[in-house]
Amino acid sequence: MPLFGVYMKKLFLLLANCALMVTMILGQPNFPDESPVFSDNVVPRVDIFINPDTLQWIYQNVESNIEWHADFVFNNGVLNDTIYDIGFRLRGNTSRYSNKKSFKVSFNTYVSGRKYHGLEKMNLNGEHNDPSIIRSKLGWDLLREFDIPGPRSNHVRVYINNNYYGLYINVEHIDEEFVDSRFGNQDGNLYKCLWPADLDFLGSNPDNYKLVIGDRRVYDLKTNKLQDDYSDLANFIDVLNNTPDEAFLCKMDKIFNINDYLKVIAIDIFTGNWDGYIYNKNNFYLYHNTKTGKFEYIQYDLDNTYGIDWIGRDWGTRDIYDWQQHGDNVRPLYTRIMENQVLRDQFSFYMNELMNEYVDIPEYSQRIDDLRDMIAQYVVNDPYYPLDYGYDYTDFLNSYDQALGGHVAYGLKPYISIRISSTLAQLEMNNIKPVIKYINNSQMIAGEDLWITAFVDDEEPLMQVNIDYSVNDGSPVMEDMFDDGEHNDGEAGDKIYGGAITYIDFGMTIKYTVYAVDSFLNTSQMPCEPVVLELYPSEFPLLFINEFMASNDSTIADENGEYDDWIEVYNGDNVPVWLGDKHLADNLENQGKWQMPDYTMQPGEFVLFWADKDPEQGPFHTNFKLSKIGEEIGIFDSESTGFAVLDSITYGEQQTDISMGREPDGADIWVFFNQPTPGESNIHGAIDEQIFLASIKVFPNPVTGGVIYFDRHYNFKLINSFVQIVLEGENVSVFDVSRFGKGIYIIITDEGLTAKVVIR
Repeated sequence: MPLFGVYMKKLFLLLANCALMVTMILGQPNFPDESPVFSDNVVPRVDIFINPDTLQWIYQNVESNIEWHADFVFNNGVLNDTIYDIGFRLRGNTSRYSNKKSFKVSFNTYVSGRKYHGLEKMNLNGEHNDPSIIRSKLGWDLLREFDIPGPRSNHVRVYINNNYYGLYINVEHIDEEFVDSRFGNQDGNLYKCLWPADLDFLGSNPDNYKLVIGDRRVYDLKTNKLQDDYSDLANFIDVLNNTPDEAFLCKMDKIFNINDYLKVIAIDIFTGNWDGYIYNKNNFYLYHNTKTGKFEYIQYDLDNTYGIDWIGRDWGTRDIYDWQQHGDNVRPLYTRIMENQVLRDQFSFYMNELMNEYVDIPEYSQRIDDLRDMIAQYVVNDPYYPLDYGYDYTDFLNSYDQALGGHVAYGLKPYISIRISSTLAQLEMNNIKPVIKYINNSQMIAGEDLWITAFVDDEEPLMQVNIDYSVNDGSPVMEDMFDDGEHNDGEAGDKIYGGAITYIDFGMTIKYTVYAVDSFLNTSQMPCEPVVLELYPSEFPLLFINEFMASNDSTIADENGEYDDWIEVYNGDNVPVWLGDKHLADNLENQGKWQMPDYTMQPGEFVLFWADKDPEQGPFHTNFKLSKIGEEIGIFDSESTGFAVLDSITYGEQQTDISMGREPDGADIWVFFNQPTPGESNIHGAIDEQIFLASIKVFPNPVTGGVIYFDRHYNFKLINSFVQIVLEGENVSVFDVSRFGKGIYIIITDEGLTAKVVIR
């Protein structure tokens, strides 16, 4: 076997670069680590260097959003980074007219695609309304503690041209990078919603929701701007306002993450956030999560909280079930929830949990003291701190325990104490029905179990959690679900339950829901309409990812003259292949990410797709870009075949204007090309070491115990992650892997063909 030695030398690199999560990724949000930029056990120094005349112009033209050239330095004692040619401007609304202004730093304004520790932008907030300079930071941290996605934040010292501008809060910008890090996708519509964003029904025409106040839209679309399609928002608002009461919970659960929004309401009311949706119809985002099909509510701007008041209300004692503005009751997202007894009880459950387990505890008060003590030294010499309201360092210290008058109606700690006691006195505690959310299932694969997971919560122990399902409309069947860490359910006791429908086969139509019963015999069954899954055999057409370029600077332009990333697909079959039910993705876990166009490839044809995240530019432009530092590309069959994998590659870092492709077309070996051949046969030689990747088809893959099938008979070796031969076979088309441990394995045949297999 002459090729074996060559391949063995490259297997370690291949295995080291292969990462596949064998437990299922749920619909629940992700929480990225704090990163060095948001570390909050120190107060980093941020320097901005900008032409003094430009800085003067910015201060004289406070409404301008022009991003001016500047340089940026970040130093937290560990990192000391300088980034040249960033964009710099003022940010905010009324704060633009304050003496202590807020700033926006943009890393990608003048260098396209540039990020700093994953961030395209940075918000430096002056917090001029808050004498404690801590309130919004407490709010952001509390969201994260309560498992709700919100911006990361920390205190920083801001210097401009070596002049100290004071203590600021660095708050993560909400954009496509934010939603991608929390929800695992960024191709959905993201709306920034500002006053008077009441979510009232304005008719079925999507353009009705493009209403403008001043120079901005009330519901301002921040992604997919060229498409400018508001139909998803119009449908959401229609369902919210016009669904009959008896169907409200089911209809809303289908299009909105309503369970997590109940937690947001609890935090809004505890923190006294009157400048958000519920009271002031202001300051929130809505993101259409393409992974779940549901809208997500995202908090924004939390400085007017914890007793800060500009309108003469007592936020410490206000009725938690009647929080909206009186005389202006168009707040359907809040009022309809409070009118629904099931949701009202669930809100009460979350509010009680927030009071007793998160804020009415010694650790919360200690956290406040620790932050105060850390930032105090940087307030003493803050030259802008006194300019807006005359505060001095003594006021800073007193603001934690005393009201300062004016808009500071409460000291920080007294507000928290009164809000907790008032809330606990107002709570209406009823036994809730089990809360079922984040329902998800694994990919349907013939010969393998279908795993289903769900997050299930209740104030009482659960008696049982089941999958309630039928196959081909047959008799209903129940399978137990477990929270023991042994059923693809994460860790034991984390409220994530897992269970399986055993042995999936072609021709199956499965309908399922998740059913739960607590010790009071309260029951829940979600979703209201069963999930329907179908599996049909794939014809496995020979479509190949034949060549791609993840950094195109000057190689080839699209029809618009833009030098975008590209992927070349090759039809290596001897029959035409219709692409209309196939999919292309840059994430092997999101197989249906982009549906290919209504186009039929002829045998031997090459088709070029522009990975530019501009699908509005034409049918061959995808809704994703490629990453220069490395990621995945996959071609997947139709949804009816369970998105069967037709071809995939996991690649490493790429060089600008150097492509990577198969040599020859559709072959097993990948090489780099310094003379790329987009849309043509790969006829040029390699310029770098050949890279060995998967080429033969095996199924099921991933596999949980059981057996693996080849597409024909092979002589093969099975290699583990330590590059050890653990199994050999001759003239084999099926073999048993049940005795092998979880992990990634490589199959190598005598012919030099390969496949990556995941055993879980």
